[in-house]
Amino acid sequence: MSISSNISRIRAEIAEAAAASGRDPDEVVLLAATKTQPIDRIQEAIAAGVDACGENRVQEMLSKLDAYNDVPLHFIGRLQRNKVRQIVGKTVLIHSLDSLPLAMEIDRCARLNGIIQDVLLEINIALEDTKGGFPPDVMLLPLRELSELVGIRMRGLMCIPPFGLSEKETTNSFSKMRQLFVDITKEICDNIYMGNANPHFNVLSMGMSDDYALAVKHGSSLVRVGSAIFGLRA
Repeated sequence: MSISSNISRIRAEIAEAAAASGRDPDEVVLLAATKTQPIDRIQEAIAAGVDACGENRVQEMLSKLDAYNDVPLHFIGRLQRNKVRQIVGKTVLIHSLDSLPLAMEIDRCARLNGIIQDVLLEINIALEDTKGGFPPDVMLLPLRELSELVGIRMRGLMCIPPFGLSEKETTNSFSKMRQLFVDITKEICDNIYMGNANPHFNVLSMGMSDDYALAVKHGSSLVRVGSAIFGLRA
């Protein structure tokens, strides 16, 4: 099927999942994961109406900056501290803030550029040894330290559950993330903003090509879809 047809199908499935959970499908961001995709296919996805694009690798993202036009560009891959200065200010949202030292480097580079960089906190929802991310425990998250970094703005949470899970296990991971999002939102409101809501902390990024509908059904506000849009990579 064509990229356009794939996106239409994905939109319909997102709408159905959102409706099943009493949500507005327009509140769900469809991000095209464009790793290894050539510029013409990226632009085809943009023309077909994706809300944003996301790249996993710093050098690949930088080499394709002209491809994204006015569509928001996110960085969705693992980010090393020595690469931060290359992408700060070139991406509207970094999904993979997984440690306080990385946050401090993003903050430093953002302040040097006179900007505020939006970020998501990556949560290692299953405590996998092979993945980065903060632990899924509100009390172990350095929320106050992060809130004091003036060059970054916490926008929400991101997770990637372990691969190969059953639908029941994946659902459990998404449900845990949704509850964690609720708990952290309350913690930020009560203990950091002194009872005032933080209007910026509103993104829950979870769900990929194999499970985006399930993720939306359990509260995801942003799904990262690659192969379901572009087909399997060769």
